[in-house]
Amino acid sequence: MTQLQIGPHAVQPPVVLAPMAGITNAPFRTLCREFSGGKGLFVSEMITTRALVERNEKTMQLIHFDETEKPRSIQLYGVDPDTVGKAVRMIAEEDLADHIDLNFGCPVPKVTRKGGGSALPYKRHLLRSILREAVTNAGDLPVTMKMRKGIDDDHITFLDAGRIAVQEGVTAIALHGRTAAQHYGGTADWDAIARLKEAVPEIPVLGNGDIWSADDALRMVRETGCDGVVVGRGCLGRPWLFGDLVAAFEGTGTYAKPTLKEVAAVMLRHATLLGEWIGDEARGVIDFRKHVAWYTKGFSIGSESRKKLAIASSLDELDALMSELDLDQPWPVGADGPRGRTSGRNRVVLPDGWLDDPYDRTGVTADAELDTSGG
Repeated sequence: MTQLQIGPHAVQPPVVLAPMAGITNAPFRTLCREFSGGKGLFVSEMITTRALVERNEKTMQLIHFDETEKPRSIQLYGVDPDTVGKAVRMIAEEDLADHIDLNFGCPVPKVTRKGGGSALPYKRHLLRSILREAVTNAGDLPVTMKMRKGIDDDHITFLDAGRIAVQEGVTAIALHGRTAAQHYGGTADWDAIARLKEAVPEIPVLGNGDIWSADDALRMVRETGCDGVVVGRGCLGRPWLFGDLVAAFEGTGTYAKPTLKEVAAVMLRHATLLGEWIGDEARGVIDFRKHVAWYTKGFSIGSESRKKLAIASSLDELDALMSELDLDQPWPVGADGPRGRTSGRNRVVLPDGWLDDPYDRTGVTADAELDTSGG
Protein backbone atom coordinates (compact mmCIF):
# COMPACT_ATOMS: atom_id res chain seq x y z
CA MET A 1 0.00 0.00 0.00
CA THR A 2 0.99 3.60 -0.51
CA GLN A 3 1.30 5.35 2.81
CA LEU A 4 -1.67 7.27 4.18
CA GLN A 5 -1.11 11.03 4.22
CA ILE A 6 -3.11 13.16 6.69
CA GLY A 7 -1.94 16.65 5.81
CA PRO A 8 1.79 16.69 6.63
CA HIS A 9 1.55 13.49 8.67
CA ALA A 10 2.50 10.18 7.09
CA VAL A 11 0.58 7.30 8.70
CA GLN A 12 2.18 3.98 7.91
CA PRO A 13 0.74 1.45 8.18
CA PRO A 14 -2.58 3.20 7.44
CA VAL A 15 -4.21 2.30 10.75
CA VAL A 16 -6.16 4.64 13.03
CA LEU A 17 -7.50 4.08 16.54
CA ALA A 18 -11.14 5.18 16.58
CA PRO A 19 -12.14 7.68 19.27
CA MET A 20 -14.23 5.94 21.95
CA ALA A 21 -15.66 7.84 24.90
CA GLY A 22 -14.19 6.68 28.19
CA ILE A 23 -11.81 4.32 26.39
CA THR A 24 -9.25 6.07 24.18
CA ASN A 25 -7.76 8.22 26.90
CA ALA A 26 -4.00 8.73 27.21
CA PRO A 27 -3.31 5.42 29.04
CA PHE A 28 -5.09 3.27 26.46
CA ARG A 29 -3.47 5.15 23.59
CA THR A 30 -0.10 4.53 25.25
CA LEU A 31 -0.72 0.77 25.34
CA CYS A 32 -1.82 0.68 21.70
CA ARG A 33 1.20 2.71 20.60
CA GLU A 34 3.57 0.47 22.53
CA PHE A 35 2.25 -2.63 20.79
CA SER A 36 2.41 -0.95 17.37
CA GLY A 37 5.94 0.29 17.88
CA GLY A 38 4.66 3.86 17.58
CA LYS A 39 3.20 3.26 14.14
CA GLY A 40 -0.33 4.41 13.24
CA LEU A 41 -2.55 7.27 14.37
CA PHE A 42 -4.24 7.27 17.78
CA VAL A 43 -7.14 9.65 18.31
CA SER A 44 -8.35 11.07 21.63
CA GLU A 45 -11.82 10.37 22.92
CA MET A 46 -14.50 12.77 21.68
CA ILE A 47 -14.20 16.33 23.01
CA THR A 48 -17.13 18.74 23.10
CA THR A 49 -16.23 22.06 21.51
CA ARG A 50 -18.13 24.21 23.99
CA ALA A 51 -16.45 22.46 26.92
CA LEU A 52 -13.07 23.02 25.29
CA VAL A 53 -13.69 26.71 24.63
CA GLU A 54 -14.84 27.15 28.23
CA ARG A 55 -11.79 25.21 29.44
CA ASN A 56 -13.81 22.66 31.36
CA GLU A 57 -11.46 20.96 33.84
CA LYS A 58 -12.33 17.42 32.75
CA THR A 59 -11.96 18.38 29.10
CA MET A 60 -8.54 19.90 29.61
CA GLN A 61 -7.41 16.62 31.16
CA LEU A 62 -8.83 14.63 28.26
CA ILE A 63 -6.76 16.60 25.73
CA HIS A 64 -3.53 15.88 27.58
CA PHE A 65 -1.04 14.03 25.39
CA ASP A 66 2.03 12.12 26.44
CA GLU A 67 5.22 13.68 25.13
CA THR A 68 5.80 10.57 23.01
CA GLU A 69 2.50 10.99 21.11
CA LYS A 70 3.23 12.22 17.61
CA PRO A 71 1.10 13.31 15.92
CA ARG A 72 -1.32 14.44 18.63
CA SER A 73 -4.85 13.86 17.41
CA ILE A 74 -8.05 15.35 18.88
CA GLN A 75 -11.61 14.53 17.89
CA LEU A 76 -14.15 17.31 18.33
CA TYR A 77 -17.93 17.20 18.57
CA GLY A 78 -19.92 20.33 17.88
CA VAL A 79 -23.08 21.56 16.16
CA ASP A 80 -22.58 25.32 16.22
CA PRO A 81 -20.23 26.58 13.50
CA ASP A 82 -18.99 29.54 15.56
CA THR A 83 -18.19 27.38 18.59
CA VAL A 84 -16.47 24.78 16.43
CA GLY A 85 -14.42 27.54 14.82
CA LYS A 86 -13.38 28.91 18.21
CA ALA A 87 -12.39 25.47 19.47
CA VAL A 88 -10.32 24.73 16.38
CA ARG A 89 -8.63 28.15 16.54
CA MET A 90 -7.82 27.55 20.22
CA ILE A 91 -6.19 24.21 19.36
CA ALA A 92 -4.17 25.75 16.54
CA GLU A 93 -3.05 28.90 18.36
CA GLU A 94 -2.17 27.14 21.62
CA ASP A 95 -0.51 24.16 19.93
CA LEU A 96 -2.81 21.66 21.65
CA ALA A 97 -2.76 19.08 18.83
CA ASP A 98 -1.34 18.29 15.40
CA HIS A 99 -4.53 16.95 13.82
CA ILE A 100 -8.25 17.62 14.29
CA ASP A 101 -11.00 15.11 13.54
CA LEU A 102 -14.66 16.11 13.54
CA ASN A 103 -17.31 13.70 14.83
CA PHE A 104 -20.37 13.23 12.63
CA GLY A 105 -20.81 9.56 13.46
CA CYS A 106 -21.89 9.25 17.09
CA PRO A 107 -25.31 7.47 17.27
CA VAL A 108 -25.89 7.96 21.01
CA PRO A 109 -29.39 9.36 21.69
CA LYS A 110 -28.24 12.24 23.91
CA VAL A 111 -26.15 13.45 20.94
CA THR A 112 -28.57 12.83 18.06
CA ARG A 113 -31.59 14.25 19.91
CA LYS A 114 -29.79 17.60 19.82
CA GLY A 115 -28.94 17.29 16.14
CA GLY A 116 -25.34 16.24 16.65
CA GLY A 117 -23.21 13.27 15.69
CA SER A 118 -24.69 11.05 12.99
CA ALA A 119 -27.82 13.23 12.76
CA LEU A 120 -25.99 16.34 11.61
CA PRO A 121 -24.89 15.47 8.03
CA TYR A 122 -28.57 15.36 7.04
CA LYS A 123 -28.51 19.17 7.33
CA ARG A 124 -26.27 19.86 4.35
CA HIS A 125 -25.88 23.63 4.82
CA LEU A 126 -25.14 23.27 8.52
CA LEU A 127 -22.54 20.59 7.80
CA ARG A 128 -20.90 22.85 5.22
CA SER A 129 -20.78 25.78 7.66
CA ILE A 130 -19.17 23.69 10.39
CA LEU A 131 -16.55 22.27 8.05
CA ARG A 132 -15.79 25.70 6.62
CA GLU A 133 -15.29 27.22 10.09
CA ALA A 134 -13.10 24.31 11.15
CA VAL A 135 -10.84 24.37 8.10
CA THR A 136 -10.61 28.17 8.06
CA ASN A 137 -9.54 28.35 11.71
CA ALA A 138 -7.22 25.34 11.67
CA GLY A 139 -4.30 27.14 10.04
CA ASP A 140 -1.80 24.49 9.00
CA LEU A 141 -3.49 21.70 10.98
CA PRO A 142 -5.23 19.03 8.88
CA VAL A 143 -8.96 18.59 9.52
CA THR A 144 -10.61 15.23 8.94
CA MET A 145 -14.10 13.91 9.64
CA LYS A 146 -15.71 10.64 10.70
CA MET A 147 -19.30 9.82 9.77
CA ARG A 148 -21.86 7.07 9.23
CA LYS A 149 -23.86 6.16 6.13
CA GLY A 150 -26.79 8.23 7.31
CA ILE A 151 -29.61 8.35 9.80
CA ASP A 152 -31.40 5.26 8.50
CA ASP A 153 -31.92 3.49 5.18
CA ASP A 154 -34.39 6.17 4.08
CA HIS A 155 -32.05 9.04 4.92
CA ILE A 156 -28.61 8.20 3.54
CA THR A 157 -26.16 11.09 3.64
CA PHE A 158 -22.60 9.86 3.21
CA LEU A 159 -22.13 10.66 -0.49
CA ASP A 160 -23.43 14.23 -0.19
CA ALA A 161 -21.41 14.72 2.99
CA GLY A 162 -18.28 13.41 1.30
CA ARG A 163 -18.59 15.82 -1.60
CA ILE A 164 -19.19 18.75 0.76
CA ALA A 165 -16.13 17.75 2.76
CA VAL A 166 -13.92 17.79 -0.33
CA GLN A 167 -15.27 21.19 -1.39
CA GLU A 168 -14.55 22.66 2.05
CA GLY A 169 -10.97 21.42 2.28
CA VAL A 170 -11.27 18.42 4.59
CA THR A 171 -8.11 16.32 4.39
CA ALA A 172 -9.59 12.81 4.78
CA ILE A 173 -12.86 11.06 5.59
CA ALA A 174 -13.56 7.97 7.69
CA LEU A 175 -16.82 6.13 7.06
CA HIS A 176 -18.43 3.68 9.48
CA GLY A 177 -20.49 1.41 7.26
CA ARG A 178 -23.63 1.57 9.40
CA THR A 179 -26.50 3.99 9.80
CA ALA A 180 -27.33 5.64 13.10
CA ALA A 181 -30.41 3.40 13.30
CA GLN A 182 -28.20 0.31 13.21
CA HIS A 183 -26.17 1.65 16.14
CA TYR A 184 -23.66 -1.23 16.50
CA GLY A 185 -25.96 -4.02 15.36
CA GLY A 186 -26.05 -5.99 12.13
CA THR A 187 -23.20 -6.02 9.65
CA ALA A 188 -21.18 -3.05 8.45
CA ASP A 189 -21.77 -2.17 4.80
CA TRP A 190 -18.33 -2.21 3.26
CA ASP A 191 -19.81 -1.54 -0.19
CA ALA A 192 -20.67 1.96 1.04
CA ILE A 193 -17.00 2.53 1.82
CA ALA A 194 -16.11 1.51 -1.74
CA ARG A 195 -18.77 3.87 -3.14
CA LEU A 196 -17.44 6.77 -1.10
CA LYS A 197 -13.90 6.07 -2.29
CA GLU A 198 -15.13 6.24 -5.89
CA ALA A 199 -17.09 9.43 -5.21
CA VAL A 200 -14.25 11.40 -3.60
CA PRO A 201 -10.98 10.25 -5.17
CA GLU A 202 -9.38 13.59 -4.30
CA ILE A 203 -8.77 12.70 -0.65
CA PRO A 204 -8.09 9.56 1.42
CA VAL A 205 -11.08 7.50 2.55
CA LEU A 206 -10.77 5.28 5.60
CA GLY A 207 -13.06 2.36 6.36
CA ASN A 208 -14.55 1.53 9.74
CA GLY A 209 -16.81 -1.25 10.95
CA ASP A 210 -16.40 -4.96 11.77
CA ILE A 211 -12.61 -5.04 11.89
CA TRP A 212 -12.07 -7.70 14.53
CA SER A 213 -8.67 -8.91 13.36
CA ALA A 214 -5.72 -7.79 11.27
CA ASP A 215 -6.93 -10.03 8.45
CA ASP A 216 -10.27 -8.19 8.49
CA ALA A 217 -8.37 -4.94 7.95
CA LEU A 218 -6.50 -6.33 4.94
CA ARG A 219 -9.74 -7.70 3.52
CA MET A 220 -11.49 -4.34 3.89
CA VAL A 221 -8.72 -2.60 1.96
CA ARG A 222 -8.80 -5.23 -0.79
CA GLU A 223 -12.58 -5.23 -1.13
CA THR A 224 -13.24 -1.48 -0.89
CA GLY A 225 -10.09 0.17 -2.18
CA CYS A 226 -10.03 2.39 0.91
CA ASP A 227 -6.80 4.13 1.87
CA GLY A 228 -6.72 2.93 5.46
CA VAL A 229 -8.74 1.51 8.32
CA VAL A 230 -10.18 2.84 11.56
CA VAL A 231 -10.36 0.30 14.38
CA GLY A 232 -12.73 0.71 17.32
CA ARG A 233 -14.43 -2.11 19.23
CA GLY A 234 -12.02 -4.72 17.85
CA CYS A 235 -9.23 -3.50 20.13
CA LEU A 236 -11.26 -3.47 23.35
CA GLY A 237 -9.28 -5.58 25.78
CA ARG A 238 -6.79 -6.22 22.96
CA PRO A 239 -4.39 -3.27 22.54
CA TRP A 240 -1.94 -5.72 20.96
CA LEU A 241 -4.22 -5.77 17.90
CA PHE A 242 -2.22 -2.76 16.70
CA GLY A 243 0.90 -4.89 16.68
CA ASP A 244 -1.00 -7.43 14.58
CA LEU A 245 -2.08 -4.67 12.20
CA VAL A 246 1.50 -3.50 11.71
CA ALA A 247 2.57 -7.09 11.02
CA ALA A 248 -0.29 -7.57 8.55
CA PHE A 249 0.28 -4.42 6.53
CA GLU A 250 4.05 -4.79 6.53
CA GLY A 251 3.89 -8.52 5.87
CA THR A 252 6.19 -9.39 8.75
CA GLY A 253 5.88 -11.56 11.83
CA THR A 254 2.92 -13.38 13.28
CA TYR A 255 -0.10 -12.27 15.23
CA ALA A 256 -0.18 -12.08 19.02
CA LYS A 257 -1.83 -14.98 20.84
CA PRO A 258 -1.09 -14.08 24.45
CA THR A 259 -1.49 -16.49 27.32
CA LEU A 260 -3.65 -15.43 30.25
CA LYS A 261 -0.43 -14.62 32.13
CA GLU A 262 0.57 -12.17 29.40
CA VAL A 263 -2.93 -10.71 29.30
CA ALA A 264 -2.88 -10.28 33.08
CA ALA A 265 0.37 -8.31 32.82
CA VAL A 266 -1.21 -5.96 30.28
CA MET A 267 -4.28 -5.56 32.49
CA LEU A 268 -2.15 -4.57 35.45
CA ARG A 269 -0.16 -2.09 33.37
CA HIS A 270 -3.37 -0.60 31.97
CA ALA A 271 -4.78 -0.10 35.46
CA THR A 272 -1.47 1.37 36.64
CA LEU A 273 -1.36 3.87 33.78
CA LEU A 274 -4.94 4.93 34.52
CA GLY A 275 -4.08 5.58 38.15
CA GLU A 276 -1.04 7.65 37.19
CA TRP A 277 -3.07 9.61 34.65
CA ILE A 278 -5.95 10.30 37.06
CA GLY A 279 -3.58 10.90 39.96
CA ASP A 280 -5.26 8.35 42.21
CA GLU A 281 -4.55 4.60 42.21
CA ALA A 282 -8.00 3.58 43.49
CA ARG A 283 -9.83 5.72 40.93
CA GLY A 284 -7.60 4.31 38.22
CA VAL A 285 -8.49 0.74 39.17
CA ILE A 286 -12.18 1.66 39.35
CA ASP A 287 -11.99 3.18 35.87
CA PHE A 288 -10.26 0.01 34.67
CA ARG A 289 -13.11 -2.24 35.83
CA LYS A 290 -15.05 -1.83 32.57
CA HIS A 291 -12.12 -3.36 30.67
CA VAL A 292 -12.02 -6.61 32.66
CA ALA A 293 -14.66 -8.47 30.64
CA TRP A 294 -13.00 -7.52 27.35
CA TYR A 295 -9.54 -8.63 28.44
CA THR A 296 -10.73 -11.93 29.88
CA LYS A 297 -13.19 -12.86 27.12
CA GLY A 298 -12.96 -16.55 26.24
CA PHE A 299 -10.64 -17.55 29.07
CA SER A 300 -11.78 -20.16 31.58
CA ILE A 301 -12.01 -18.06 34.71
CA GLY A 302 -15.36 -18.62 36.37
CA SER A 303 -18.12 -16.19 37.19
CA GLU A 304 -17.05 -15.61 40.79
CA SER A 305 -13.49 -14.71 39.80
CA ARG A 306 -14.77 -12.39 37.08
CA LYS A 307 -17.00 -10.61 39.60
CA LYS A 308 -14.11 -10.13 42.00
CA LEU A 309 -11.87 -8.76 39.25
CA ALA A 310 -14.61 -6.37 38.19
CA ILE A 311 -14.91 -4.87 41.68
CA ALA A 312 -11.21 -4.69 42.59
CA SER A 313 -10.29 -1.40 44.21
CA SER A 314 -6.48 -1.44 44.30
CA LEU A 315 -3.56 -2.61 42.18
CA ASP A 316 -2.50 -5.08 44.86
CA GLU A 317 -5.98 -6.57 44.98
CA LEU A 318 -6.16 -6.78 41.19
CA ASP A 319 -2.73 -8.42 41.04
CA ALA A 320 -3.58 -10.91 43.81
CA LEU A 321 -6.86 -11.90 42.16
CA MET A 322 -5.16 -12.52 38.82
CA SER A 323 -2.42 -14.57 40.45
CA GLU A 324 -5.11 -17.03 41.63
CA LEU A 325 -6.13 -17.81 38.03
CA ASP A 326 -4.78 -20.53 35.77
CA LEU A 327 -2.37 -18.16 34.04
CA ASP A 328 -0.95 -20.82 31.71
CA GLN A 329 -4.11 -20.83 29.60
CA PRO A 330 -3.41 -20.21 25.90
CA TRP A 331 -5.27 -17.61 23.88
CA PRO A 332 -8.85 -18.94 23.53
CA VAL A 333 -10.13 -20.13 20.18
CA GLY A 334 -12.73 -17.68 18.90
CA ALA A 335 -11.72 -14.82 21.19
CA ASP A 336 -10.81 -12.64 18.20
CA GLY A 337 -14.44 -12.13 17.19
CA PRO A 338 -16.89 -9.30 17.94
CA ARG A 339 -16.63 -7.53 21.26
CA GLY A 340 -18.15 -4.45 22.83
CA ARG A 341 -21.61 -3.19 22.00
CA THR A 342 -23.45 -5.17 19.33
CA SER A 343 -27.03 -4.02 19.88
CA GLY A 344 -29.08 -2.29 17.23
CA ARG A 345 -31.57 0.52 17.59
CA ASN A 346 -34.58 0.83 15.30
CA ARG A 347 -35.38 4.47 15.96
CA VAL A 348 -32.98 7.40 16.02
CA VAL A 349 -33.88 10.15 18.48
CA LEU A 350 -33.88 13.46 16.59
CA PRO A 351 -35.00 17.05 17.22
CA ASP A 352 -38.61 17.77 16.30
CA GLY A 353 -38.98 18.34 12.56
CA TRP A 354 -35.34 17.45 11.88
CA LEU A 355 -36.15 15.45 8.75
CA ASP A 356 -38.55 17.99 7.24
CA ASP A 357 -35.92 19.81 5.18
CA PRO A 358 -32.33 18.65 4.65
CA TYR A 359 -31.23 22.22 3.87
CA ASP A 360 -32.97 24.06 6.70
CA ARG A 361 -30.52 25.07 9.45
CA THR A 362 -33.13 25.70 12.11
CA GLY A 363 -33.73 23.24 14.91
CA VAL A 364 -30.25 23.32 16.42
CA THR A 365 -30.26 25.20 19.72
CA ALA A 366 -27.56 26.29 22.13
CA ASP A 367 -28.13 23.31 24.42
CA ALA A 368 -27.00 21.02 21.61
CA GLU A 369 -23.47 21.93 22.66
CA LEU A 370 -23.18 19.62 25.66
CA ASP A 371 -21.48 21.14 28.68
CA THR A 372 -19.35 18.08 29.33
CA SER A 373 -17.11 16.02 27.11
CA GLY A 374 -17.36 12.48 25.90
CA GLY A 375 -20.57 12.37 23.87
